[in-house]
Order: sequence, then C-alpha cells, then structure tokens
Amino acid sequence: MSSTRVLVLNSGSSSVKYQLIDMRDGSRLAAGLVERIGEQTSRLIHTHVADGDTREQNGPIADHEAALKAVAAELGRDGLGLDSPELAAIGHRVVHGGMFFTEPTLVDENVLTEIERLIPVAPLHNPANLTGIRTARALRPDLPQVAVFDTAFHTTMPESAARYAIDPKIADRYRVRRYGFHGTSHAYVSRETARLLGKDPSEVNVIVLHLGNGASASAVEGGRCVDTSMGLTPLEGLVMGTRSGDLDPAVIFHLERVGGMSTDEIDTFLNKRSGLFGLCGDNDMREIRRRVDEGDERARLAFDIYIHRLKKYIGAYYAVLGRVDAVAFTAGVGENSAPVREAAVAGLEGLGLAVGGELNAVRGDEARLISPADARVAVAVVPTDEEMEIATQTYALVNGSGNLT
Repeated sequence: MSSTRVLVLNSGSSSVKYQLIDMRDGSRLAAGLVERIGEQTSRLIHTHVADGDTREQNGPIADHEAALKAVAAELGRDGLGLDSPELAAIGHRVVHGGMFFTEPTLVDENVLTEIERLIPVAPLHNPANLTGIRTARALRPDLPQVAVFDTAFHTTMPESAARYAIDPKIADRYRVRRYGFHGTSHAYVSRETARLLGKDPSEVNVIVLHLGNGASASAVEGGRCVDTSMGLTPLEGLVMGTRSGDLDPAVIFHLERVGGMSTDEIDTFLNKRSGLFGLCGDNDMREIRRRVDEGDERARLAFDIYIHRLKKYIGAYYAVLGRVDAVAFTAGVGENSAPVREAAVAGLEGLGLAVGGELNAVRGDEARLISPADARVAVAVVPTDEEMEIATQTYALVNGSGNLT
C-alpha cells in the first residue's frame, strides 16, 4: 500500500493546528485545533471531514506532548491514526529559517540545532515550532518529519532588497537582514493567481497582499519573490491588527529617552498594542467597518491609515516589478473585506487597477477575478491554503527522497 497522506502540524506557543491531507487528490481527511495548552481550560476541536463529524474535548492539556497524543487519539478514532501505513510524513510549519533554510528540509539533529540558533530572531515562534517537531518525532521516530519555513520563499530576494543600509559586518554578525514571513501563503497564492490567469507562474508578475491580523505584501516576479514587506521580524511593513508596521526607528529611542519605556515595554507596545488596535481599540476589520459606517472618527482614521500604507506598497511593488499582471488579495481581511479591496485600488486606475462593484461584492471560497474584463491588470481574490502548501512541499520532498513507500 502506498503512503499518500501527510499530517500538517502548526505548533504555536499554546496551540496546535493540524490537518491530515491525502495527496492523491488533495482531499482533507481530518482537521482540528488544540488551544490553551498548559491551562485548565484547554480545548481540542476535531473534525472528521468525510462524515462532517466534529468532536470537542474540554479540560486541562498539560503540554504539547499531551496535545499531540490527544490529536493522535482523535485521528485513531476515525481510523486515521499516526500508526497508519498510509501516513507518508509529518510536515511542520517553522516560522524562521534564516538564510540557512531555503527550501523544505528533512528534520535531523543538525536541523533542530539550527532552528534553535534562530530563536533570538523569532522568540515567539521558533521555540513552539521546535516543541512540536520534537514531540512528533518522539511519537513516530521512524516517520519522515519535514520542516517548511515561512521565510524560505523570500530567500530569492536580491541583496538590494534584503539588506538594510547598515555596516554589513555588523549585519552579518547579528543576522540582521530582511527575511520576510507568510512565505507559504505568498508562494501558494502567487502560483494560484497564475493558474487563475491560465498562465505558468514563470510568466506572471504578481503583487500578493496577505491581509490578516498579521499582514504582508510581496512582489513576485515569474514565481520568485523579489521583495516583501516584513523584515528581520514580522513587525515591519503594513499596518496590522496589533503591530505598527513601518515607523521611524528613532521612535524607539524617543519612547525610551522621553517616555521612560524599557526595551521590553516598547517591544510589547509596537507588537501587541499598536496597529489598528492602537489606533482605535479594535483589530477586527469587521468591527472597524461597522464603526466607520456609524460615523466613528477614530475608526475612520484607523481605516484610512491602513489603506494609505497598503496603497504605498502596491505602488512601490509596481515600480519594483515594472510590469504587473495581477494583484491578489488573500487571508482573512483580503478574502472577506470588499471595502478594503475597493479602497486599496481606488485612485490607481492610472496603473490599470480597478475592481467591479458587483464582482467585488461576491463572497465565496473559490479563487476569482474581481476586476472588469477589460482591466489592464487583473485584481483577484485567492483564498490562501498554507496547510496545503506545506503538505505539497512535504510530500514532494519525501516522495523524491525515496522515503515514501
């Protein structure tokens, strides 16, 4: 019996998201979430896709090992357990791979050591990713484990885009450069946009706008990333739910010297209490739009700042690419907020960008064009599927390595 299933694990600091995918046809067999790990109020929600059965467990789950054992038990109840001979590999999302990891990688001790060395530039994410990998390896030491890195897609950026204008010796010593994030999403969406246009990715230039609570933009030239908005960390770039995005670095010095804030306080302030939340007290775009429609000026200002920054990046990446075939909106806000999409391209008709009112208003789970038929540049909504991208990369690596039986 051939092994064609991939279990995708996304381990956060207090959560584990998972999907089991059959790579023969891309069908989802099971999916779920374990949240509030380490608390008395832990919860596991598991869905067996074939029959639509959703089960929920509530109660303390002590750690990631206990969480993954609980996931394995739920999969086993559906006949999809980790001991199944049809399971080819486990694919893990790892947020930061630095410059060392430029593609999906079979996990061994050297790989784990390098991911651990990158913790200083991803202190919130890489430790949790490591925990998930180590726990999964302990449960199935015989099974290939593959790390798929958020940063990998962006390693094709030229040095002119990846380097900051600081002394290269200092930059290299402390690994200071622009890495970018959301790479699995940008890779998937840029490729799906090309498919939507009926072209090969190598023929298409796309600006991808991944707009969720975290938000990033990328310029993708012929399937390769040539620029992206996030940098050393996910703080740089667009206005986000709770992150400020771009700001004068001297703001940090000012807050320390004049405001008396510590480094940790500033870090928390810019990452967790800024962005839309800092501007108006809400980071849910649906609530912000409701407030805008009711005449709330704080919400209106927050929305306008968000859109202004978004337009700046669209224009900048248009200049970087020289020719743009499509702009693709994705992730929670990008896929579901027609007002954001309309406002982002309003006034950019000179660049060939426009959305059709009725087309833009349509909601759905399928990739679709929302620009007029005669538009010079296509505008698309492309639902992202990071789990499928991780599964695809994992399966391709394991299948090609000869480990797939």
